[in-house]
Amino acid sequence: MFESLQPVPADPILKLAVMHREDPNPNKVDLGLGVYKDEQGHTPIMRAVAAAEKRLLDMEDTKTYVGMAGWARYNELVAEVVLGDNNAYAAAGRLAIAQTPGGTGALRVVCDFINAVKPGAKVWCGKPTWANHHALIQAAGLELAEYPYFDPATHSVDFDAMMATLEAEAQAGDLVLVHGCCHNPSGADLNIDQWQALGELAQAKGLIPYVDIAYQGMGAGMEEDAAGLRLVAGMVDEMVIASSCSKNFGLYRERTGTAIIITKDADTAAMAQGQMNGVIRGNYSMPPSHGALVVQTILDDAELKADWLAELGEVRERIARLRKQLVQALQDAGVEQDFSFIERQNGMFSFLGVNKDQVDTLVNEHSCYMVGSSRINVAGLNDNNMAYFAKAVASVL
Repeated sequence: MFESLQPVPADPILKLAVMHREDPNPNKVDLGLGVYKDEQGHTPIMRAVAAAEKRLLDMEDTKTYVGMAGWARYNELVAEVVLGDNNAYAAAGRLAIAQTPGGTGALRVVCDFINAVKPGAKVWCGKPTWANHHALIQAAGLELAEYPYFDPATHSVDFDAMMATLEAEAQAGDLVLVHGCCHNPSGADLNIDQWQALGELAQAKGLIPYVDIAYQGMGAGMEEDAAGLRLVAGMVDEMVIASSCSKNFGLYRERTGTAIIITKDADTAAMAQGQMNGVIRGNYSMPPSHGALVVQTILDDAELKADWLAELGEVRERIARLRKQLVQALQDAGVEQDFSFIERQNGMFSFLGVNKDQVDTLVNEHSCYMVGSSRINVAGLNDNNMAYFAKAVASVL
């Protein structure tokens, strides 16, 4: 059997991480891996997370299984974070929800659920999108289609082309995957009017919105980043959502996410919950407990929640400041090309807009690590490496 095995190409982002780690250059800059880093280049444990973990260490008295859908209180609290404190969907019994191993786990659970309900259903993804979306959709047996999303010429959402494609080609029952905020890899988000138009199109054509909200709170704010999602949810009968706590709680390695399905009524939600539990049982069986209990502890405690929101605000403000500083640093380095779009975008990611040869030069000659598309993680910059990076970019333009 195993003689048929073929080598699998290394994930380009993880490969960059290895190259960066092994690079002896003291000026090396890692802008590839999509994790938040502080001024020291460290991914810290948030204050509220550390406090919650200490509390759990004293309180936990068992390590028995949680259950296929995870902690019920965690699911309830995350649904409030995503859909609003007084979301009508929970009150009406219209939600099927499960704690998952990270946002990626949520995406896969949702995809497997969709394929169980409608085998081979078509999922429309923006071009570009997070690269793993393609793998997850196709591995679940779903059909992948693409709509235009980002215009490299304007460094913004190509909304007219996006809507024209979905209007002409998407069919009733198709799913349309959109990023809730802080688009990865482009940093270009839909504005509220565009969310409204997307909701109207979904309503008119019978499309099902599929929202991946992995960075809530890291763009404009917790409420602001979910505004488009909530608007569309109020316009349609059915919707699926994948949420992550990796970024806004800094719980990357604890694999804490949530799959949320909105149905037209309570009876359908009950059936959807059973189907989703069956999908989970046939995959990883039970979710990990620790990260979800940390989130639950924080969201259930007013003091911890306030501290978490305050620190998340500090993270968000620092990312916005780094964007502004990068634009200025490029100007100071003598770059005449307009990079002001970086300041207008949201979250950790942006396309720098340089070509593949220029990226290779930045990586191989300047130890500035980024993927071939020129996507950079702005959070990898700090006061110590900003000028060095800007000068490196200037040298390849």
